[in-house]
Amino acid sequence: MKENNKKTGLSVRSVVATGIGAAVFFILMKYIAIPTGVPNTNVNVAEGWLALIAGLFGPVVGFLVGVIGHTITDATYGAPWWSWVLADGVFGLLLGLSKRFLDLEGGDLSTKKLVQFNVWQIIANVIAWLIVAPIGDILIYKQPASKVFLQGAAATIVNILSVAIIGSILLVAYIKSRPKKSSLRSE
Repeated sequence: MKENNKKTGLSVRSVVATGIGAAVFFILMKYIAIPTGVPNTNVNVAEGWLALIAGLFGPVVGFLVGVIGHTITDATYGAPWWSWVLADGVFGLLLGLSKRFLDLEGGDLSTKKLVQFNVWQIIANVIAWLIVAPIGDILIYKQPASKVFLQGAAATIVNILSVAIIGSILLVAYIKSRPKKSSLRSE
């Protein structure tokens, strides 16, 4: 019988990243939320954290961190709001698609890559918060369209800013914390 050496599932590194990522996401979402003035919509610094985790570990980990972190946060208030949980998962998945062009493990984050990432996160925010969350609210919870699209628009704007500022700072800090490939010399 021939043994199959193909890897299946998540690596141990990805599982650990998912657990730690979701825990930090929960803490940030639960304890560092700034009200926007739009009901049930906050400036969420956790989205900037999700940008780093998804950019490092890819779409599966990004999706899981968004879903698990948001579900745990909502559960502390009573019950998960599934349309927004799903939107955070979609957002993490879409941010995770940036892993390939960011190549954070390669140790270089050019201005061009950072601009590309921020254009992509704007698109991902629009998809997650102006499409997935409001449509989910309408389909699952029978919420009024005017209310949920206002919430979605507010979430889109504040999450774009959160990722552009906090996410970009975290990406740059991560790169600066890594030794350069050429920093080791032979003596």
